Amino acid sequence: MDVRLSGCMMRLAGVALFSMAISGFCAQAAAPETRLEYMSIDEINQRMDSGQLSSVALVRHLLARIERLDKNGPAINAIIELNPEALAIAEAMDRERKGGYTRGPLHGIPVLLKDNIDTSDQMQTSAGSLAMVGQPAAQDAFIVQRLRAAGAVILGKTNLSEWANFRDPAISSGWSGRGGQTKNPHLLSGDPCGSSSGSAAAVAAGFAPLTVGTETSGSISCPASMNGVVGIKPTVGLLSGSGIIPVTHKLDTPGPMARTVRDAALLLNAMVGNDVADPIQKPHNLEAVDFTALLRPNTLIGRRIGYPAKFDRDALALQVDPHFSRALELMQAAGATLIPVELIDPLSEQVEEALQMGIKRDLPRYLATRTGVPAATLDDLLLFNAASAEGHNQDTLIAASKVVFDEQTYNQLWQNIQGENAAAIDQLLATHQLDALVSDVESPAMNVVPLAGYPGVMVPSGIDDEGAPTSVYFFGPRWSDARLLALAYGYEQISHGWRAPAFKP
Repeated sequence: MDVRLSGCMMRLAGVALFSMAISGFCAQAAAPETRLEYMSIDEINQRMDSGQLSSVALVRHLLARIERLDKNGPAINAIIELNPEALAIAEAMDRERKGGYTRGPLHGIPVLLKDNIDTSDQMQTSAGSLAMVGQPAAQDAFIVQRLRAAGAVILGKTNLSEWANFRDPAISSGWSGRGGQTKNPHLLSGDPCGSSSGSAAAVAAGFAPLTVGTETSGSISCPASMNGVVGIKPTVGLLSGSGIIPVTHKLDTPGPMARTVRDAALLLNAMVGNDVADPIQKPHNLEAVDFTALLRPNTLIGRRIGYPAKFDRDALALQVDPHFSRALELMQAAGATLIPVELIDPLSEQVEEALQMGIKRDLPRYLATRTGVPAATLDDLLLFNAASAEGHNQDTLIAASKVVFDEQTYNQLWQNIQGENAAAIDQLLATHQLDALVSDVESPAMNVVPLAGYPGVMVPSGIDDEGAPTSVYFFGPRWSDARLLALAYGYEQISHGWRAPAFKP
């Protein structure tokens, strides 16, 4: 399930063209103009403010692109459902802008949501399961309330690995009974990774400038890496999990996915807020943090950054991932001090049991909030799946239904797991006096960071010889999200690692 249970992380044109010089980010691509579907949030806002573009025109452009590339052509299948109200919302945002009122950087900006995030509109919230299709959710998830207040246009829902990859370990990443199989837009035969596969593939393919994924253990970082986009896995508790179909509140978090660090930070800003219903509360001093404030050039100067020691002494590592080696060279040239470190994965023995207990505890509580769908309980869900004609197993859900749950044991399990994984990171930070750490996608960080509940930012670093994206993972201690984004931004500005997908077979 996610990274630790599936091991997926360890495997490694538009309707209208608008002339605009690339602003450094895609400089290596040497393209003479930026297509509308790949414009940044700042570029879109500049055009909207000048009257050259409207939210309605942008939404129509993206809907046409989705029809052409997601439903036809390469058939990425990243979109599980479109919002029939999207154009009406865009029209309302355009009227506000014409009247001299804008709500902020996301005013009139289309956003796609993973299909495990509640919306109280005409769309389903199903986690990709036919057992959850029926009456829509009664109210918006907290982060959706924040997005609507910020003026975002909820464009639709994205496909995912069913039940966030916690139905059965044998089911392929990016598949759901309701949505089918999502493809990787860079390599159509490649792995889109799970479970936020649709969110990552959609933003990579230019179906929306911003998408929201969720992660328990790897479900933002892995798809971001495999689809070549920026993914932020926030510190657990920074963003509210209320109204999101859960695995365990101990690890679950929504997170932004975008094509640039700044765009992802703008989306993060819009979703942060104090939700009294969220079981994990963040420090009060984070309420007013602007996650774009530290995004400046030269943020790597003088920073001490740990990196996997295998790249310091192992020629094989350099051969396997030359792009990561090149990333280290760029960071050092930009003024960072790089220190080789050994991050030890504690290999917590009871993670699987703790995750199963989380499902047994938290999923029924969520199901109780939904009416008019076939699965009102975990037993209902198991019976529905057993009677379906999909031909897929549900071993993880069955195991969760059978696990013996005790709240005290559950809390102690997670205290131990999170404590030992946090200690593995904290010890390196303290011993080497580090500002942060970076990792390739074949290193223990992919397991340790999410199990610690710590933040991580995945940033594209290029494309390999086969046409698959490569990436760099920045991570650090709890609540260091803003600092990590600054470092990731500094790297992004010198690496120009993002590439538009080629839709190769």
